[in-house]
Amino acid sequence: MAAAECDVIMAAPEGAGEPESEEEEARREAESFKEQGNAYYAKKDYNEAYNYYTKAIDTCPNNASYYGNRAATLMMLGRFREALGDAQQSVRLDDSFVRGHLREGKCHLSLGNAMAASRCFQRVLELDHKNTQAQQELKNASTVLEYEKIAEVDFEKRDFRKVVFCMDRALEFAPACHRFKILKAECLALLGRYPEAQSVASDILRMDSTNADALYVRGLCLYYEDCIEKAVQFFVQALRMAPDHEKACLACRNAKALKAKKEDGNKAFKEGNYKLAYELYTEALGIDPNNIKTNAKLYCNRGTVNSKLRKLEEAIDDCTNAVKLDDTYIKAYLRRAQCYMDTEQYEDAVRDYEKVYQTEKTKEHKQLLKNAQVELKKSKRKDYYKILGVDKNASEDEIKKAYRKRALMHHPDRHSGASAEVQKEEEKKFKEVGEAFTILSDPKKKARYDSGQDLEEDGLNMGDFDANNIFKAFFGGPGGFSFEGRWKCPTVSFGSGKYTNSLTGRPSFPKLDVLFENSIWLFYIKVSASSWKALHSIPADDWF
Repeated sequence: MAAAECDVIMAAPEGAGEPESEEEEARREAESFKEQGNAYYAKKDYNEAYNYYTKAIDTCPNNASYYGNRAATLMMLGRFREALGDAQQSVRLDDSFVRGHLREGKCHLSLGNAMAASRCFQRVLELDHKNTQAQQELKNASTVLEYEKIAEVDFEKRDFRKVVFCMDRALEFAPACHRFKILKAECLALLGRYPEAQSVASDILRMDSTNADALYVRGLCLYYEDCIEKAVQFFVQALRMAPDHEKACLACRNAKALKAKKEDGNKAFKEGNYKLAYELYTEALGIDPNNIKTNAKLYCNRGTVNSKLRKLEEAIDDCTNAVKLDDTYIKAYLRRAQCYMDTEQYEDAVRDYEKVYQTEKTKEHKQLLKNAQVELKKSKRKDYYKILGVDKNASEDEIKKAYRKRALMHHPDRHSGASAEVQKEEEKKFKEVGEAFTILSDPKKKARYDSGQDLEEDGLNMGDFDANNIFKAFFGGPGGFSFEGRWKCPTVSFGSGKYTNSLTGRPSFPKLDVLFENSIWLFYIKVSASSWKALHSIPADDWF
């Protein structure tokens, strides 16, 4: 701010030889104080200047220029409210005091009261229509009014960035306006710029610890940073200062409700009541959509509940909502990554674990990333467990039984009457079944396969693989089973609970579970010299 000029009013000449009255003596003393004040003012020692102007006022309280000079000094000290009082007193004593009106207007403008400032500058122009300073200050006041109007509209539109911009521009002309600072701080809090908002509110509270608006904004920052208990304390304090403060009242109510719902949800989760926990977290999410950090935690908590309920896709959605609200929320990334692993979405899991490890380079996070990368690599190979239709923890016997079933199911001889396309597909499946058995029946190969290592290092070249060799070796050589011998059964007769092959006259079979129609190819396995089993008539688990 440009230094305000002091007013210099010369004392009336004294009558030669005439004794001074008490009033004249007081005026002379007051003038002496004022001149000393002017000297300190010129040296920019505003505190001493203030002291001497105060002495002048105390000595001669009806002089407009003394109040005007002290107002100028207070303005230089940034004490605009006190300066406003002195400026107003100066024009009450002398309504034609141009500098007094100017100072009153500048104090009003600095405090953010642009309408009152405009009236003061217009009064100056009535007294001195060529006053260029008043003309410029009148334009400044109009500019501030315009920024106020724009900010009011943009706040309703929730365009908080624009409000902050308008308040910054307005504060260039009104640096002491707490109202503008509070609005800026509130918008900064709503934008998630909590340290900046706290700084503005704290500056105001240092000057005025009873400012309800500043207390509200301070509480709002804590509330949005998920420090809900501390936030409630500030809201309560704000309501003590201003019981009708609507925003503080609403925020206090929301904070208490949010705290209660979240705690109830946590309690239900710990007790294993996941359905109730889900409902409570959902209700909490509906309380205040603006509370980003708390809602991010609520989404993550609900995602954990969904994962416990094995609703993995819903859990992934909840964690995604959490990281949308807070992209630094490590716990949500970890929870979502685990759900991706459980649903075999390994590329997504790797991406999340990479994000976590980049943020927090711990041994645990490194191992999680490594595990996901291994599973991703494994997922890009053939899934031999899926080909055989067994679990990854299947025993050796289960793997053998699965191979018997699948090998017989896809053997080319069984599909010799099918179309060329079907035959080709079945041959491919038959080969894959053989590959799967070759790997999973060998402990070393299985271990390498399970760990995600390359099987080529074991010298296994699947390009030269012959599934028929595995099949023949498994089912036996000469005298054993072979698809080369086919038994056509044009008729099937039965009696007394047993089926009999009427074509071959073979001994009766045990009772079959499936009734075969005529013209079906049946394959038999010789169990003993006098007993045969129909492969396609007995459940797979009973074949051997």
